[in-house]
Parts: sequence; structure tokens; C-alpha cells
Amino acid sequence: MDDILRSLLNGEIDIATAKNKLRVLNIKKVADIARLDINRSHRAGAPEAILAQDKYPEDVRKLALAKAEDGGYVLITRVKDEDLAELEANLPDGYELIHNPKARTIILQREGHVFPKKGRIGLLAAGTSDISVAEEVLVTAEVMGCEVIKAYDVGVAGIHRFYEPLIEMLEKNVSAIVVVAGMDAVLPIVVSSNVDVPVIGVPTSVGYGMGKGGISGLMTMLQSCSPGLAVVNIDNGFGAGIFAAIIAKQSVGYKVC
Repeated sequence: MDDILRSLLNGEIDIATAKNKLRVLNIKKVADIARLDINRSHRAGAPEAILAQDKYPEDVRKLALAKAEDGGYVLITRVKDEDLAELEANLPDGYELIHNPKARTIILQREGHVFPKKGRIGLLAAGTSDISVAEEVLVTAEVMGCEVIKAYDVGVAGIHRFYEPLIEMLEKNVSAIVVVAGMDAVLPIVVSSNVDVPVIGVPTSVGYGMGKGGISGLMTMLQSCSPGLAVVNIDNGFGAGIFAAIIAKQSVGYKVC
């Protein structure tokens, strides 16, 4: 980028050429596997992550190393055991892995890499079966620079349980609250009726019979008359973490790098 801008200032290229070269910088080709959007965090406020699901482990490794080389780290989601083994067996010097088995995530980063701690969100999970999706929210938001205040197993079956962590989150001035819930998925609706900050509902594929893999929970959240509730797709902890972190970023006025 510096070289392009210097060439523009020196009159060696025109504005149209500079714009085209900067566009090219946004994408890095990795063999014939994919084209990585390496500058997405600067352009859109959220980093590009690697979805390992349905990818070959060696392809996950190649993509991850290319992304980490450019940005200092990469978040890999929906990680399989084979992906972890492939990365551990081929980890370059100067890099480290942070594996969260509950979230099914890996952060591949340069040793000593530090994520900024600016912005704060809350995170609630209705039941212990929802923790995997909640942990994906947690890891994603922390990569985005957020401090996360979390409380798990606080569903409406024992509705008194969620008030204490909710009070803590409000006292600590969270910018948004992510609520992960399966089954009837009522918890996000109850939370949004009690707070004056944005609530992001994440329906999970936890449930019996007519739950149909989270569809009933999704429909419940979408049909809510409680204001201030936005809903992401079933099991989409990554999307919820990004959305909450962007809200927090706007609240404190900083740019994710």
C-alpha cells in the first residue's frame, strides 16, 4: 500500500491505476484453493475467518498459514480433529495455536500476538447444550477486540437465574448482549424486554421432536413482539459475535485492525 501511494504522489501512476492496485491488494490467491480477502477488517470492520467445515485438512492449513502470514493471526471455525492434527504437525516456527474444543475453533497466530481489549459485550447461554455455539460467539468477539462477560445455564426453566448475570452486564455497561438458546428459545425475548441495549438472539439446533434442528427456536425469536431483538441464523455463533463486536466498536469509537 505504501508503494502504491508513493507512486501516486510521485506522479508515476494516476488515480485510476492506484485504485485498481489497491483493489488487487484486498485479495490473495492461495494456490488454486481460494482467494483470501486479507484487508476485510480494514474495509468492513470484521476479519475474514476460515470455515473448516467440508474442507480438506491440508487446504485448511494452507489457507490458515497464508492468512496468518499477512495479518498476524487467523480464526478458523468449525474445526475437525483432522484439521487440528494437520496444523499441529506443520506449525511453522514463531507461530502458536489456541484451540477451543467447545467452540470448535482454532486461532493461529504469531507468538506474542495481542488482541486489543476495547468494547464490552454480554453473553448468555440458556442451557449447557448451547455452550458450543456460545463459545463460538466468545472466541469471535474476543478476536474482534471485545471483553466478554458470560453466564451459562441461565434458561427460562429457572428464570430467576439470569437476573444476577444480567445485572452485572448492565452495571459494566455492555454495548450488546448475545443470547444463545435452543428448545423453545424464549430467553432472548425475555432478556430484550428487560434491557435497553441491543440483544442478538442465536437459535441453536438443540431440541426434541418438532424442534426440527432449531427451526422452532428460530421462528419463536422472529415472531417476538419484544423490541430491540435481532436474530441470526441457527447455530451461527460466528455471525452473532461479529455483529455484537461491531456494535461495541461503534459504541466506543475505535476501528478493528
